[in-house]
Amino acid sequence: MPPNRPRPLPPFIPGLLLLLLLAVAPPPAASAVGVNWGFASSHPLPAVQVVQGLLLPNSVPRVRLSAASSDALAALAGTGIAVTIGVPDALLRPLAASTKAAASWVHDNVTRYASSVRFEYIAVGDEAFLLRHGQNFQPFVVRAAENIQQALVHAKLASKMKVVVPCSTETFQNASTLPSKASFRPDVNKTMSDLLSFLSNSSSPFMVELDPFFSFQHNKNLSLDYYLFQLMSHPVKDGQNKYDNYVDASLDALAASLTKAGFSDMDIIVGRAGWPTDGAVNATPAIAQSFMTGLVNHLAKKSGTPLRPKVHPVETYLFSLLDEDQRSTASGGYERHHGIFTFDGQAKYYANIGQGPKSLKNIPDVNFLPSKWCVVDNNKDLSNVSSSFSSACSNGDCTSLLPGGSCSGLAWPGNVSYAFNNYYQQHDQSEDSCNFNGLGLITTVDPSVDNCLFPLAIRTSAATYLHLTLAMLRLLVLGFAVFLFIV
Repeated sequence: MPPNRPRPLPPFIPGLLLLLLLAVAPPPAASAVGVNWGFASSHPLPAVQVVQGLLLPNSVPRVRLSAASSDALAALAGTGIAVTIGVPDALLRPLAASTKAAASWVHDNVTRYASSVRFEYIAVGDEAFLLRHGQNFQPFVVRAAENIQQALVHAKLASKMKVVVPCSTETFQNASTLPSKASFRPDVNKTMSDLLSFLSNSSSPFMVELDPFFSFQHNKNLSLDYYLFQLMSHPVKDGQNKYDNYVDASLDALAASLTKAGFSDMDIIVGRAGWPTDGAVNATPAIAQSFMTGLVNHLAKKSGTPLRPKVHPVETYLFSLLDEDQRSTASGGYERHHGIFTFDGQAKYYANIGQGPKSLKNIPDVNFLPSKWCVVDNNKDLSNVSSSFSSACSNGDCTSLLPGGSCSGLAWPGNVSYAFNNYYQQHDQSEDSCNFNGLGLITTVDPSVDNCLFPLAIRTSAATYLHLTLAMLRLLVLGFAVFLFIV
């Protein structure tokens, strides 16, 4: 937001208490911790500004890109930041169908940058095993990974990076909360066997995606303290083992599943772990800070888990760097509010992403659109405003209005104004995007109320999305051509 706009202060630890805590236990080095950087935003910050204004000033050692972005890769060149690059689910079918498509993807997104970008992993798929995806992606993920690996070998890059496949905790099932009882779902057993063999043969780790907030919402018998690494008087007992936090229990559920599948020694990477700050009850900056601080401190102990003592995840990627107003809300509206930073690069709370005990540095000099907002015109007949409200929310982002959200306290018609403005900003403040059948009104008076901020969009170009879209389009066309040839 522009600097003259009020912003809710992030939670903080009183100075004396913070000094005492640091004296007893200095903040751990975050060398094995990185951040996720996604691009599902209507008005993204320029990639070079994210790298130069967030990643480097905050000493972020590694980053996981949700997809191949030429802007992001060019900005990361020469920085020394370790990079994991993602392959979206939409590309799995064409990459699985054609070694030529895989070679093209590797050439365009890896080989071109390999001399200046420090690649670590290629993450094939984006939780392709989610139950809601059914068979849309699962049948293609292993072959796609194999073809990417083959392309790396041909490009003489296989020794410099590894191929991994992100898997959600839904990949393994557990009828109870006991980690030792977990195993891979029966419907993915064959695919999982092929995947584990592939990972083992290439000495690659298993990448698991943790979603503590989703788990918290669906496990009413587990307390919030369990998810925030708070000392529990009644930990979960699993035989001789005791679990006082969600992360250790999840990692051991995976470890048990791997052991039952015959891969007990496979390394683990946590590809995602975070907590939202808006869009739901208990999604707040204060709770997110507690989770992130607990997670990073817990990982720094390198104590491992009850089933794997002294064995810790190879790497852990915090979720995520920035808010993304176009992420899928299939799991919940809170998915768009996982950022440690707001969409415009301002820290919402303290988290050690590499900078240690120092406060996070924000992106300076963000280029916003003019200070104009769209609100409902109270002088008009609002008896039929509901349809305009629904239309604005369907084509914009109203997740902050959800119960527990930062704007959930807005009364009618304030909530309508919030929806109108969000649509207006996402459409670059074009005059016709504030029409709403004559019920909208453009104002230069900031309508924000307390912690409910009416956003102003960033002035941006479509370059990043053109690069992402064109690259995906080329592969989809190539994959379709291969499919027609096979048929």
